[in-house]
Parts: sequence; C-alpha cells; structure tokens
Amino acid sequence: MVRRLAPPLLVLGLATVLALPLVPVGALAAAGGPAASAERPVAARAGTPVTKLLVFVVENHSLQQMRAQMPYTARLARRYGYATRYHGVTHPSLPNYLAIAGGDTFGVRDDAAPAAHPLSGPSVFGRAVRSGSTARLYAEAMGSRCQLESSGTYAVKHNPWAYFAHERRLCRRHDVPLRRFGREVDAGQLPAVGMVIPDLCNDGHDCDLSRADAWLRKRVRRVLAGPDWAAGRLAVVVTADEDDGAHGNRVLTVVAHPDLRNVVVRARLTHYSLSRSYAEVAGVRPLRHAADSRSLLRRFGLSTG
Repeated sequence: MVRRLAPPLLVLGLATVLALPLVPVGALAAAGGPAASAERPVAARAGTPVTKLLVFVVENHSLQQMRAQMPYTARLARRYGYATRYHGVTHPSLPNYLAIAGGDTFGVRDDAAPAAHPLSGPSVFGRAVRSGSTARLYAEAMGSRCQLESSGTYAVKHNPWAYFAHERRLCRRHDVPLRRFGREVDAGQLPAVGMVIPDLCNDGHDCDLSRADAWLRKRVRRVLAGPDWAAGRLAVVVTADEDDGAHGNRVLTVVAHPDLRNVVVRARLTHYSLSRSYAEVAGVRPLRHAADSRSLLRRFGLSTG
C-alpha cells in the first residue's frame, strides 16, 4: 500500500511517519486502517523506465536504528520512498548478500571466504553481462579486482560476486575498487546492475551509523547530481544486509527515483525482491527464489525497460 499525505500536512505528516514506531499491517486492520490494500503495488508511473539500479548496502542495523541514527538516509526515505516491511532473509551477513546477487542463500550459514563456498551457476551480475547488459560492483578498500580474501577494512563476505566460481573472469573485469565509482557517476556510465559496498567502518559494521550516514550522503549526493539521475533512468536503493538480530530482521530500505514523492510501501519484501528488480532492469529472468518474489521497484510503481 502507498500512503500519501494531504498536501497541507505534507511536512508535518511525513515527519510523524518516520518519528513514530511503524504499525504492523495487522494492527492497522484492527484499528480500521486500510490493511486490505497493503499488498497492492503502486500504479505504474508514466515516467522514464528504470534502466539502471544502484544499491548501497550498510551493515547489521534494523529499520528503527537506521531511521533514528542516519538522518540523511531518513530524509531520503521521507522525500522519495521506503518500505516498512522489508526483511533480510537470514543471519549472518554473507547469505543475505548471496540472496541479493543470486536469489538464494545456497545453504550458506556462515561468513567464510569464497574458497569455502565456491558457488556454481549464475549471479544476476553475470547474467546481466552475458545478456549484453552491464553490471558493476564497487568495493571500498579492495586492493585488486574481485579480491577473494579479506584484507584490512575490506570484507570479502560483503562482496557476493566473488563467490560465483563460474564467473571469475567476469568478476575480475567488473568487480572493481570503489575509486572508479565517482568517475563513472559523473560520466553517466553507471551500470544497469550496480552495487556499492563500503568498507567495514563506513558500512556501520565496525563504526557507528552516523559515520555510515555521512559516507552515504557524500556518495548519494554525487549520484543525484549526475546525468543518469537527471535522465530519470536511475533508481537508487539504500538497504542493510540484516538487522542486529533483535528486531525480526526488518531493515530500512529506501527507494529513490525522480518520479517518487513521499511513497510508503507496506507489502512484505525481502532481498529476493531486490534481486528480482536487478533482473528486471537488466532484462533477464530472475534467479531462483527471486522468480517467485514480489518486485521491489514495481511495488513502488516504477517500470523497467
């Protein structure tokens, strides 16, 4: 369901939405709220189709924590849109990243390196490239392309493409250090399927969320000033891999696009929904559990092309 506020109360109402605890859909129904429409997607907008999807991932914090401690990210949510019932699919970190990249956790239950979990079959990144589309993963503090071992503040467990053993050649070409990111933003050369992985401090894993929020603000502002955004072809998602283990694995997931204003989506969504949207943007078939999941972008009324 999309919740839209009357124009005279726009600023006050949106501040209230994000300042108060989110109400479960069941509670809305009990209170006479519009629970019957909570699972309906927003009507598709007539704007430019989304052909590029860029995802920023932070670490190990719930919706409540992110909303309270990440003011810039919370403002993005209020201005454009966010999902109230978006969940990680499991714990710990790695299988959640694999769910986004591959539509499955592949039975992984730990954060071991790719040598322990060499996955067969395609990722959505590799499938995009092989279909003639584009994909890029930008990893901060990574010393070399598609680095398969953690080093310093680079954590390979947050780099899902590195685990798809049959795509090593593609990974070495398109899984790159973050230093390339700014140039490609400014040139309007962001990929169709894009992911940005901060280092262990800037993702909120080892440092506080205020630092992660400041890091995001600098990068997202640059993206919103770039030609891909100005053309209306780019959607930006900010999410977390998982919560802190104490909030039902519900994380704040922001969807930003020039056509969105003050959109709140209450349908239950997961990382498989995000994986499906990656596939839709690339024009390929969704992988594994993503094929049976709701589309994140379509729930926000965004078409892909």
